[in-house]
Amino acid sequence: MKYRTLGRTGFNVSEIGYGMWGMGSWTESDDRLSQRSLSIAVDKGVNFFDTAWAYGNGHSERLLGQLLKTHPEKKLYTASKIPAKNFKWPARPEYSFDDSYPSAHILDYTHKTLKNLGTEQIDLMQFHTWDDSWVQREEWQRTVEDLKKSGKVVAMGISMNRWEPENGIKALHTGLIDVVQVIYNIFDQAPEDVLFPLCDQLNIGIIARVPFDEGTLTGNITRETVFPEEDWRASYFVPENLEASADKADLLRPVVPEGMTMAEMALRFILCNPSVSTTIPGMRKERNVLANVETSDGLGLSADLLAELRKHRWDRKPTSWSQ
Repeated sequence: MKYRTLGRTGFNVSEIGYGMWGMGSWTESDDRLSQRSLSIAVDKGVNFFDTAWAYGNGHSERLLGQLLKTHPEKKLYTASKIPAKNFKWPARPEYSFDDSYPSAHILDYTHKTLKNLGTEQIDLMQFHTWDDSWVQREEWQRTVEDLKKSGKVVAMGISMNRWEPENGIKALHTGLIDVVQVIYNIFDQAPEDVLFPLCDQLNIGIIARVPFDEGTLTGNITRETVFPEEDWRASYFVPENLEASADKADLLRPVVPEGMTMAEMALRFILCNPSVSTTIPGMRKERNVLANVETSDGLGLSADLLAELRKHRWDRKPTSWSQ
């Protein structure tokens, strides 16, 4: 496993992190599978784990807390997210600051997260939604400063809305945000335009989320794919999106090198960018953990393949289904 510095936090994090959304609402038997996958990840060198209170109303956070107890001898970096008070994703311009992140709400959910983790301190706390119209409100700024001074939070971050990598630029200029989490993958290359250069300039850590474009870049989604009604992807892969995504994946298939999966190519594409500190694929099964961590070998992709993948950039705008 290779490690990178998470911006000015100084955290030495595994470049393959662990996204814990998928295990947020699992059953007890599934939890045992999750715990095994998490422990295997630790054994393979993964030390950065990203969760959120919204992942099963704290269930995913509690799983991370159990992992910390199981591996007290290792430094595992914890990251979680405060949900907006209105519990709506993503943030929209019409959502007021007071309906989203008033001070009492920020403090309340930070305490809930710490209780779920069973710790006195979290390494990285993030706003789960963000809109730059809130940036001048001193209330959130004072609260972030107080959380850091109290030692409950080491670093603060924001998770940027889907397909809005520049809706957060103003927040970064406050000096209070240490890390950004943003969608970045073979299709979603827009963060390279403005966000990444600014983060490099300000020494802000970058977490690349959704490395597989919700599954499209694993190569497993086709026009015939059907998700169960209770699966979040059923509302995301509406016909309009499913068909377009399948078409984009089909264009990529001939590009995948022999002996490499599309998922491996997708992770290696992200790791080729030195601005990225870590990427956080969801890894609910042991085989996913083993496959993903193997991409952290420093080999990357050839210059020719990277140039070809640049042609597959897909600029999208937020819609009613792009939660």
